[in-house]
Amino acid sequence: MAVPKHKTSKSRRDKRRSHKRLAAPSFATCPQCRELRLPHRVCPACGHYHGRTVLEVEET
Repeated sequence: MAVPKHKTSKSRRDKRRSHKRLAAPSFATCPQCRELRLPHRVCPACGHYHGRTVLEVEET
């Protein structure tokens, strides 16, 4: 089994891990109702996508 020749320093370990972080999800504004929605998805608030009604949304 291969054994590391030198110990990985904290600095080298942290530099390697600096690229492994979570990215915040991006949101787009619905042009119909101005609610935030995921891009390329039907707006859950009004049911519109690309300028037309795709889903019937019940109002509470």
